[in-house]
Amino acid sequence: MSETTTKTLQYRVDGPEDAPVLILGPSLGTTWHMWDRQIADLSREWRVFRYDLPGHGGAPAHPATAVGDLTDRLLGTLDDLGIQRFGYAGCSIGGAVGIDLALRHPHRVASLALVAASPRFGTADEFRRRGVVVRTNGLDPIARSAPESWFTHGFAAAQPAIVEWAVQMVRTTDPGCYIAACEALAAFDVRAELGRVGVPTLVVVGSDDRITGPAEARTLVAGIPDARLALVPGASHLAPVEQPAAVTDLLGRHFAGVAQDTLTAIPAPPSPAVSPPVTPIAEIAPAMPQMAASGRPDPYEPGMRIRREVLGDAHVDRAAAESDGFTADFQDLATRYAWGEIWARDGLDRRTRSVITLTALVAGGHREELALHTRAALRNGLTPDEIREILLHTAVYCGVPAASAAFAVARTVIQEETAPGP
Repeated sequence: MSETTTKTLQYRVDGPEDAPVLILGPSLGTTWHMWDRQIADLSREWRVFRYDLPGHGGAPAHPATAVGDLTDRLLGTLDDLGIQRFGYAGCSIGGAVGIDLALRHPHRVASLALVAASPRFGTADEFRRRGVVVRTNGLDPIARSAPESWFTHGFAAAQPAIVEWAVQMVRTTDPGCYIAACEALAAFDVRAELGRVGVPTLVVVGSDDRITGPAEARTLVAGIPDARLALVPGASHLAPVEQPAAVTDLLGRHFAGVAQDTLTAIPAPPSPAVSPPVTPIAEIAPAMPQMAASGRPDPYEPGMRIRREVLGDAHVDRAAAESDGFTADFQDLATRYAWGEIWARDGLDRRTRSVITLTALVAGGHREELALHTRAALRNGLTPDEIREILLHTAVYCGVPAASAAFAVARTVIQEETAPGP
């Protein structure tokens, strides 16, 4: 067990103290216990290191809104233990951490296993809406849907105790950290970078996984130069729990091929030594921002990024598809000026900008834009109660008829956006 800071993760270690290190990363909403059924076998040959995501399993609630942030915290924890090189297996978001490790720190990863993983997890809109649902309703809707998402119907019916265990893992997660992890997955997209993953990779997928299924697994195998696919029959998203023997055997055979003398054992007692910084190999230097004619950075790219984050991919894609020679210049103006110049400024946070925008739209009677920006306000962290207070305030300063119309628009949007999924 361990204590954590904002730069480290809660972890547990099993296995011989002088054995090479194998790291197991968890899925969103689970704890390190999702790997319990692998430990007896894997810990015979490996020093198995498991970690919890922030706010999961009783870990301190230090939210991480990017997969890279989780990777950095994991490496900070390993540096504190003096661990330089290791094998890594991760499930779902734990797999995303593994891909990020292989891309940004290839010298640390000897071999990689990706379980129920994907180079892009659904769409950004889906995960941001999930964050809205949790912010509004808490984690209970997610917990109630977890068995259906994680297990096959037959397994869930035959193993009610495991189903209840899964539900409780979700219910005991910190909602803010869960929402932050959703934001991390919403922004995660490494489809164009898979060719830079330079370590031997095993891609494991349950045959009945409806979240990150065989199609996503094949995308990983097609993109990663040294990758092979393993399909686990009769398993859904949490294959290590549902088919433990099959997953354990696959991991054992994959990591047995790693040259164990190149891996670092965890010292006992743990050493506080921190590894010196090492320049990652095969790193692509970030592109320099394009400069506008005025010599300032072109605001179009940051504007488009913020526009998508606030309004959602579906709306932006629809606007782009409907754009023609008559409206294209206006779309460009909106992206550069409204989003790249105004929304990109540091002086106000996005919640505050949503408050201002809602008020202005009520005053102007712009109902279609009000619906759009009510959705954006929910994405930016405002709750339905806070939106109600904003609209009550506008009744005094913008007029009762304007506020009445705004309430009708906002109520419809909030009902649509905050209703738990089936």
